[in-house]
Amino acid sequence: MSTTKKNVKPFGIRDKVGYMFGDFGNDLTFVLSSMMLLKFYTDIMGVSAAIVGMMMMGARFVDAVTDITMGQIVDRSRPTAKGKFAPWLKRMCGPVAVASVLLYATWFQDMPMAFKVFWMFFSYLLWGSVCYTGINIPYGSMASAISEKPEDRTSLSNWRTIGATLGNIAIGVILPLFVYYTDSEGKQWLSGTRMSIAAVICSVLAVICYLLCYNLVTERVKIEQKTEKFSVMFLVNSLIQNKALIGIAVTSLFLILAQISLGNMGAYLYPNYFRNIAILSVISLIGHMITLAMSPFIETFAKKIGKKEIAIVASVLGAVPMLVAFVLHTKNVIVWMVCYCITWVGVSMFILICWAMITDVIDDTEVKTGSRSDGTVYSIYSFCRKLGQALSSGLTGVLLSMVGYSTATAFDTPVVNGIYNITCLVPGIAFVLMFLSLVFLYPLNKKKVEENAKKLLEKR
Repeated sequence: MSTTKKNVKPFGIRDKVGYMFGDFGNDLTFVLSSMMLLKFYTDIMGVSAAIVGMMMMGARFVDAVTDITMGQIVDRSRPTAKGKFAPWLKRMCGPVAVASVLLYATWFQDMPMAFKVFWMFFSYLLWGSVCYTGINIPYGSMASAISEKPEDRTSLSNWRTIGATLGNIAIGVILPLFVYYTDSEGKQWLSGTRMSIAAVICSVLAVICYLLCYNLVTERVKIEQKTEKFSVMFLVNSLIQNKALIGIAVTSLFLILAQISLGNMGAYLYPNYFRNIAILSVISLIGHMITLAMSPFIETFAKKIGKKEIAIVASVLGAVPMLVAFVLHTKNVIVWMVCYCITWVGVSMFILICWAMITDVIDDTEVKTGSRSDGTVYSIYSFCRKLGQALSSGLTGVLLSMVGYSTATAFDTPVVNGIYNITCLVPGIAFVLMFLSLVFLYPLNKKKVEENAKKLLEKR
């Protein structure tokens, strides 16, 4: 049950900008890990790509526990004067920043392989399964407490994506220009020392962003503390019966699989296949400019067309260019960039509205059960997103090993051709699966969302 607080400042630009900074902070460590960690451990620490990928996948079994546990902790936490969710940003911003730095421990570069693998597992679990979970779940859940109006939540989703885009620009555009160097043969390699410095800078900036979010956002909807006894079976049954949650979770898993695969493979495609790391910065910038250019219009489109309907179009725009690029197997950078940019239009369309779709799922759950479980719902969603990240890293890691990638073979023709094929096929197939999950699993079309919003408004 939730109620709207009285005598609080109305929803406005302060909330939007504040919420934007929250995901800016998130992605300064999340995208850094998604885009660079596999490359860091294969090229700097000398760990097999398959081992790194499997580690990332294995960590998700831990997340199945920690994400749901954090969701329960958040739902059962006592609201403070600042709100129910915002205090967690202040509590966890320091730990997540420190844990992110520990991921890129170049000072262990000369240690035995067994120790490096141990440290990789330890630091990744500490960052992703504990610290990042501890800040991301309350941050995501916060949107439903900022405003109860669907249009406001769509706006928050839009601004959140702007924040994520800024984080992606920092990591995808600026970082490659700093962390790579060119050797005497003209080959481009990742620098371990520069990566460690970059991790420190990103972590400091992340803390600043989280604190800005904490101070600027106002939680207007009072969400009561859950006090009933926790039941695993009840939770499992509720999830099984929640078609909307299953639908958005599966859809987002495939979107993240596609999106992160493009990011992961970019660290190999541009320096190894195209032999020019600067292209990564250029194409990342273009992609994120596309996202920012679309952001002013997405709220209007969502209101007129519907969020599910937009997401279906997005999946088609994502799939077709990647599959075409695979068939063409082009060496022409311009042709590749055209295919990539069309795909990114699809990615942008979905990420601009996906967070609003989560609040739709939370509303739908309340309509059906009479109880609001913001933290639990978001924790399931967060777990599936991280599972998508892990599947991407695991799959690309295994596939890189299968095509024979190592520092010794990094520029061999069969290997770089394999890199190109992986870059096209993994996202392309993931977008097709995303389309199917939206059509057959996710039930919240425009009409249903409006019906739920009306019922909850009458109830309150």
